[in-house]
Amino acid sequence: MSEAAGRPATTGFSIDGTAFAGRPVEPGLYAVATPIGNLQDISLRALEVLAGADLVVCEDSRVTAVLLDRYAIRKPLAIYHEHNAARERPRLLAMLRGGLRLALVSDAGTPLISDPGYKLVEAALAEGLKVIPIPGASAILSALVAAGLPTDTFLFLGFPPHRSGARRNRLAAFRAVPATLVAYESPHRAAETLRDMADVLGADRPAALCRELTKRFEEVRRGTLSELAAGAEADPPRGEIVLVVGPPGEETAGEADLEALLAAALQTQGAGQAAAEVAKATGRPRKEVYALAVRLKAALDAGGDDTPDA
Repeated sequence: MSEAAGRPATTGFSIDGTAFAGRPVEPGLYAVATPIGNLQDISLRALEVLAGADLVVCEDSRVTAVLLDRYAIRKPLAIYHEHNAARERPRLLAMLRGGLRLALVSDAGTPLISDPGYKLVEAALAEGLKVIPIPGASAILSALVAAGLPTDTFLFLGFPPHRSGARRNRLAAFRAVPATLVAYESPHRAAETLRDMADVLGADRPAALCRELTKRFEEVRRGTLSELAAGAEADPPRGEIVLVVGPPGEETAGEADLEALLAAALQTQGAGQAAAEVAKATGRPRKEVYALAVRLKAALDAGGDDTPDA
């Protein structure tokens, strides 16, 4: 644990030189959303909770100290990240059982989203301890708003696998999902991930590359996946990146359509040739189509169907 800026803790905060007295905060674990870039993107309630907490639990004390200093909040900090979570969690839970007020923050945005905070929340809830969400900034929602793509249904994929093969397999599982897809990615993998997305999800799928949201060099590149992939290769993006991919069009074959196409092809061809033909026609991964073709051919040869048990 380290004392913020080495100064005594206070219970108030300051906005542009105007001091505000702190308000009482009930004991419990507060999941506090913090800005994703622009330090002004924080709520008054979040400032009150941070100022009223006994301890601020953060990923990186240097990052959190910048935010707290901006609002003249002096609190002790406890470091909690994926490498020390198992060791630190029992100590934090003991504090909560003792009636302390803990404010959990991530380096940026809403805690628990692609961060180890969920295990602490899970453990706290399992013990019947109080968990209070303090909403605020979110890179996922900011990117969805900026992308201009359907937002009625969306699916967050987190960070795709680093290796292309594993990444393609994961993307293939979501190809036909009728939802906008959202993923985080590092700048040095953005181009290859967009290329894999174009190959697996469809080159003409509408998409957006959102980078440095709320910051000085905020940029949103919109286009098809193939266009964005080419653009990222020619002009590599920098900074924090969120990729948003629109839902599949009507041309994307659903599972029933895929089975119908394969069943027809298997009447005159072997599983390998039928799978190659249907994969090319639908854009689905050949490995996935071949596996389905083998199952369908076995069912046809046995004179039955391939309907799974309920």
